[in-house]
Amino acid sequence: MKKKPKLSKNVCKDVVLCRTTNRQVSNRTSDLLLEQSVAFSKSFQPIPFFLRRKYNGARQFYIISISRIQYSKARHALTLLEERDLSRLWLNVI
Repeated sequence: MKKKPKLSKNVCKDVVLCRTTNRQVSNRTSDLLLEQSVAFSKSFQPIPFFLRRKYNGARQFYIISISRIQYSKARHALTLLEERDLSRLWLNVI
């Protein structure tokens, strides 16, 4: 009998790289990740009405998720962003 090949623990485990409430910063970040050949997924999460004051009236979060394997490559790519864009991102640390 042949044994099934074992997959790594990190296969299909996406982690949140960053999130922001600014659509333009989200688009610039995703463009940069595409230029650096980092695979990612982008999703949206609505902000509840009573929490919008905390986030300056924003209606949704833009969330960028990546594979756990490419985390260090993506963090290195984010250092190429301009300072004003980088300051508007909430980065998650693994």
